[in-house]
Amino acid sequence: MDITRVYEILRETYYRRYYDVYPKLVPADSESVVKIVPLYDHCKFDEDAEYEVKITSMDSCHSQKGEERGYTTVLKPSNGILEVRHCFEGEQEHVLLISVRSNGEEKEIGAFSIYSLKDDLYQRRPYKGELHIHSNLSDGKESPEYVAAACRRIGFDFMAVTDHKAYQPSIRAKETYKDVDIDLKIFPGEEIHLPGVEVHIVNFGANYSISQYVEENPDKYMAEVEAVANNIDDLPAGVDRYEYAACVWCFKKIREGGGLGIFCHPYWVYERRYNVSPVFTDYMLEKHPFDAYELLGIGGIQVDSNMLQVAHYNEQRAKGNQIAIVGCSDAHGCERDVSFGWVYTMVFSKGLEVEDIKEAIKNYYSVAVEKVPGCPVRVFGPWRLVKYALFLLREFFPKHDGLCYEEGNLMLKYIRGEDDAAQRLKMAKGQTARLMNHYWSK
Repeated sequence: MDITRVYEILRETYYRRYYDVYPKLVPADSESVVKIVPLYDHCKFDEDAEYEVKITSMDSCHSQKGEERGYTTVLKPSNGILEVRHCFEGEQEHVLLISVRSNGEEKEIGAFSIYSLKDDLYQRRPYKGELHIHSNLSDGKESPEYVAAACRRIGFDFMAVTDHKAYQPSIRAKETYKDVDIDLKIFPGEEIHLPGVEVHIVNFGANYSISQYVEENPDKYMAEVEAVANNIDDLPAGVDRYEYAACVWCFKKIREGGGLGIFCHPYWVYERRYNVSPVFTDYMLEKHPFDAYELLGIGGIQVDSNMLQVAHYNEQRAKGNQIAIVGCSDAHGCERDVSFGWVYTMVFSKGLEVEDIKEAIKNYYSVAVEKVPGCPVRVFGPWRLVKYALFLLREFFPKHDGLCYEEGNLMLKYIRGEDDAAQRLKMAKGQTARLMNHYWSK
């Protein structure tokens, strides 16, 4: 990285520590008032000084040819606060550069970022979550309730334990916390392995177990799959009729239970071959009987696999085929598994109930995020969402994640049986929602 950019990042970090700037998210093309509030005595504004505020819009300033790029105004603080009134144009990031002239020299106070959003995205809120993870009730390392607490501790707003052929662990995770106030949303789920089918499918949020249904009704299952297979007449060479029909049946069954069906990690390398043949994957992406495609999986460990999944997705997008996406760690341990937290989904949703999350993902309001330790964060998905997500990961989620860390630790204390954990969880209830309300303009 360029050393100049390193210094810029360091300056931006202390700006965010010294000042609170809100709202950070505003409606596009309408006037908003942004407040810049010093947090400590050493950075307070001089009531008698005049401060220059230069606003640069990261996208639209390029169209201002022959003019001064950006908008500049001079303000005086009121009650120790600078209030910037401005119409923020378009959906983009805007940088507010604050400076003051002192002793004949201009001194930079800080550079602060605001994001303006079109109405469809402004009406939604960003949430991070894990839709594919395992506990020790299949082949993971920790209990379901531990997995849930660990997910909250690293900043997730929602999750589901999705053990292999096992739905009950996800119910146990939810039931463990039924008597305490927590903000983490815990949903039911499972990873489904249909008989004779290579494809892995995640059931996120359905109100019953598909694995249990298949196990308890094998003849009925086979008859239902055969009925689906009899209505398929355009299969390309290399796509097995039964296997594809079973997938179609499974995704339909998940939807009937109110869940989201996820087509998982087709390019995962298992026993020296891809989990799913590329011909089959191509057909699945073309027809998409699933609700969401696991664009990033295997926790970022199999880099080549994830790159192939992204490439296949991009190729389909170039053909005009919209595909709903998620990112999942598929972690098998929270403390002793290297992939935990490395990949996750960010949804832009109207709420945090399962119906809200399903609606957001199925309507293409989600991105897959990869954050491997020691590497820059990478976001994949629709362009406008990627750009917005990068802003949030820099400007909003660090504070959000700090609050989540506190609640996650309290959840761990609760399952250890510490006496005051439930009361402290009750006191922490609503912290992340209040933070969100603080940074989104009213």
